[in-house]
Amino acid sequence: MTGITLYDFPKSSAAYRVRIGLGLKGLTWRTVPVDLASGAQRGGDHRARNAQGLVPVLDIDGHRLTQSLAMLEYLDDTRPDPPFLPDAPQARARARQIAHIIAMDIHPVNNSGVLAHVEALTGGGEAARIEWMRHFMPKGLAGVEALLDPGRGGPFCVGPAPTLADICLIPQVYNARRWGIDLAPFPQIRAVDRACADLPAFAAAHPDRVAPQDGAG
Repeated sequence: MTGITLYDFPKSSAAYRVRIGLGLKGLTWRTVPVDLASGAQRGGDHRARNAQGLVPVLDIDGHRLTQSLAMLEYLDDTRPDPPFLPDAPQARARARQIAHIIAMDIHPVNNSGVLAHVEALTGGGEAARIEWMRHFMPKGLAGVEALLDPGRGGPFCVGPAPTLADICLIPQVYNARRWGIDLAPFPQIRAVDRACADLPAFAAAHPDRVAPQDGAG
């Protein structure tokens, strides 16, 4: 297999997910930074990789992939140990539910492009951005919290091992803390966050461990 290259921005929650996934699979990869703060994602070089002008982009096995959930599914299909989904159908559905709340409901309305447009429409500057996120993020996190049964059989979102749900949740928790979201109402989310913090793949993927860059993702 050819080498793996990740086009990455440290504080992009979508890229953060993929770093966790690569680490859980025990893979090594080359990182090519794409500076969202300077708008590099909209430049011709990066649009040639991803016409949407987004990160991450993953080059792997001679293929170029976009969209973080598709990348994680590809990793699980091609490198199934350890698995990103539990065996039981109900547990698999629960893991996907949590991942989809984050990747499809919370993240899209809080990414950098949307926030920049909110600022432009409202003229509210940074205050409008923060108010927007503090309105939408807790609503999504409340939905995740409701799915985290305290008797779920382990310290992670769906049992004794991290799954796709945890891979998506931890970057969102980082984003919430970054923007001053109160996590006190979400004790189960905070418990999962503590459990994941002890795992090397999660710790190594943390934005502060990758590079000290600024910007939203």
